[in-house]
Amino acid sequence: MALVLNEEQNMLKDAAKDFCTNNTPITQLRKLRDERSELGFDQATWKQMVDLGWAGICIPEEYGGLGFGYTGMGVVLEECGRTLAASPLLATAGLGAGCILHGGSDDQKRTLLPQVAGGELLLALALEESPHHQPYGVSTAVEVSGDVAKVTGSKKFVIDGHVSGKMIVVARASGEPGDAEGITLVLVDSNAPGVTITRTIMADSRNAANVEFESAEGELIGELGQGAAALNKALDIGRILLAAEMLGGVQECFERTIEYLKVREQFGVPIGSFQGLKHRAAQMFCEVELSKSVVLEALAALDEDSEEVAELASLAKTRLNDTYNLVSSEGVQMHGGIGMTDEYEIGFFMKRSRVSEHALGNSAFHRDRYGVLQGY
Repeated sequence: MALVLNEEQNMLKDAAKDFCTNNTPITQLRKLRDERSELGFDQATWKQMVDLGWAGICIPEEYGGLGFGYTGMGVVLEECGRTLAASPLLATAGLGAGCILHGGSDDQKRTLLPQVAGGELLLALALEESPHHQPYGVSTAVEVSGDVAKVTGSKKFVIDGHVSGKMIVVARASGEPGDAEGITLVLVDSNAPGVTITRTIMADSRNAANVEFESAEGELIGELGQGAAALNKALDIGRILLAAEMLGGVQECFERTIEYLKVREQFGVPIGSFQGLKHRAAQMFCEVELSKSVVLEALAALDEDSEEVAELASLAKTRLNDTYNLVSSEGVQMHGGIGMTDEYEIGFFMKRSRVSEHALGNSAFHRDRYGVLQGY
């Protein structure tokens, strides 16, 4: 696979950069945080994103999307990561749409995906039940009677859960927590009886929710007890797209730090002339360049439906977890004391890095998963 963007992808990247620079600066995230916005994102900005077609980039044309591919979505999210743009794009068009595309029936795809592409429906994936990412560590129960599935249990860290119109709940029809057998995907209306949503605001000022289900009624996505394959595909889509967003944050954080090293003076000279800081900057540069290649390869693998998607998803997420942690930490340190203040924006990248690092699997999870996938 060629690790370069084609002409159309470069045009989309440039357009996304212009949009995010002009419409979603970090000052917008700061405002959303300070005003404790009910949505956690700007509704007018989200509508503009939908009008640009971003919500339908990954959705095939036959279901009302653009069919532009995951690399296209990746370059958009990369630019969103540069400005820390808050939107439901990852949860809805990545994770949610991924579950429906890979697990849903034809009727569900024809009904739901056009609504996602048109911005009429926001989705959330209700998966986690503990502080750690455990895709099969599910004890939430599902019982099916006729065409109705009833879900009982609790979920944590549901990204954009409180703004979703529908949730895709990962439940268990059989087996024990940790087993792939019995995993079932259930589509539940967020305002259905028996659903209680408690919004939480994370360290990076983004949205998540804790959700309780008490015999909440929904409909199956796919077959009862056979949802693990679709879940894995959707999670790998989400991991790679999140890695693309993290790449944007990494690059912006690195570039801001380098610029600061050029202008901040100590002892009458720019601090960037100090050999110790040069070495640290060189290390960051190498890690950033490696991260670019890993993310682009993973996005290309998604578009080509490669057999290596799972390995590359874990590789990309691990690499970006580590790189974002390093670059954001170094960025704050190299800015010195002012980097620790809320006045400077560099600290926003560190907060985002820490939340992104644990979303959809931290480095320890993905190193273990990569080893298992490689047969170790």
